[in-house]
Amino acid sequence: MKKINIMIVTALLLVGCNKFDDEININPNVPSQASGTQLIANSMLSLSGLSSSPQGEFMSQYLSETQYVNASLYPQSSTSFYDWYQGPLMNLQTVLNSADEISALEGPVVNQLAVAKILKAYYMWSLTDRWGDIPYTEALMGADNFTPKYDTQEAIYTSLFSLLDEATGAIVSGSITNDIIYNGDMTKWSTLANSLKMLMALRLSEVNPTLGKEKFAAAMQEGVLAANSGNFVFKHLADANNQNYWFSQIDLQGREWWAISSTLMDKMKPVSDPRLRVYAQPNRTDGDYTGLIFGEKVNIDTEKYALLGDAIHAQDAPVYLVTYAQVLFAQAEAAKLGWIAGSDVTAKENYNKAIAASMSQWGADTSELEGFMMQPEIAYNPATAIEQIATQRWVHLFMHGYEGWAEYRRTGFPNNMVAPDGAAVPNRQIYIETEQFNNTENYNEAVQRQFGGSESLYGNVWWDVN
Repeated sequence: MKKINIMIVTALLLVGCNKFDDEININPNVPSQASGTQLIANSMLSLSGLSSSPQGEFMSQYLSETQYVNASLYPQSSTSFYDWYQGPLMNLQTVLNSADEISALEGPVVNQLAVAKILKAYYMWSLTDRWGDIPYTEALMGADNFTPKYDTQEAIYTSLFSLLDEATGAIVSGSITNDIIYNGDMTKWSTLANSLKMLMALRLSEVNPTLGKEKFAAAMQEGVLAANSGNFVFKHLADANNQNYWFSQIDLQGREWWAISSTLMDKMKPVSDPRLRVYAQPNRTDGDYTGLIFGEKVNIDTEKYALLGDAIHAQDAPVYLVTYAQVLFAQAEAAKLGWIAGSDVTAKENYNKAIAASMSQWGADTSELEGFMMQPEIAYNPATAIEQIATQRWVHLFMHGYEGWAEYRRTGFPNNMVAPDGAAVPNRQIYIETEQFNNTENYNEAVQRQFGGSESLYGNVWWDVN
């Protein structure tokens, strides 16, 4: 009888277990799916990669290579954009595709979607300016489409303007959680979106100035960055899990592979630019600030040249992505172009404010600002204003190489870029070879449409008409 009772109890336990066996291994305190703001935050972690790249510094000639010089000589090699699609962009698209499932406990759903749209626009803008036409409308579909078509850069710009408008138009009061950029402050996200529209509009200055002027004025009207406190910055930590790329290269691995280029030094040292002491440290031979000729292969002793400043490769050194100074430089150029009112008066005012904002952002000695601004090469000159604005913007964009490169391609300044071994500064990056085999039809169509069938580093993107 005792054995029978044991069997009955065991059977009852087994039957009872069947009622909850699907959930028994789920820990309610450790969700198996990321929430909307968690996916957004994860996408933010990739932002620093848009700036922290030796390749970007070579494109804008901010840094010269001291070890593997051939890597900086603009070889005709490809660069993959896959990680951007598979990582941050896919996370953001997942949020946008899941609007009905997002929890309002993490902040207004419309605000979560708005931030996802702003970040998607920023990533896509960065990619199209580097490669030209890229997958957009058919991208980020996962298994539903492994061979997306390439949209024209013109169409992408049009769509990104609309995407940013959608984002700002939907924002309501209320913050969102897990925001590692603006701590949920939606006013700052809105002004960032408008600032992106302003900078994108200026990219059209040569290819479609009429549309550029229209979009620029609209962005200004809606409200753009008005102080360094609103800068779009990725903040690293003094922690191995979130440390600056250059810290890991220089301080942890001992790689003194990059010196300040003579291209940059020649624009800063002759005018005693206070930012130079932040950007660089003096050489270890005679204590002078000496730039290394970009592409130099022989005389590359790191003792003789200025290397990156301590503040630039600190473990928690931030990455500046979109800044108040950029917005001011943009307004200075727009005034000079006649896109906004004020002509040289407004251009000068914004130019001066931009340099002051740049000095403050970088932590330069602002007591030297007045003397710096009085130098003939720096003081606003209506006859050379566009060159001055463009050159000082390029100096300000130090270490944000891809953006500095984009502005150089658009304006042609600074005027002292060099061509190592006869290779001029590239106009774009080459698509990864895998696209030729896995997305053949769309790849061929894009290359034919843009470059007549053969791509290289020197085909022009749509807005680069000079």
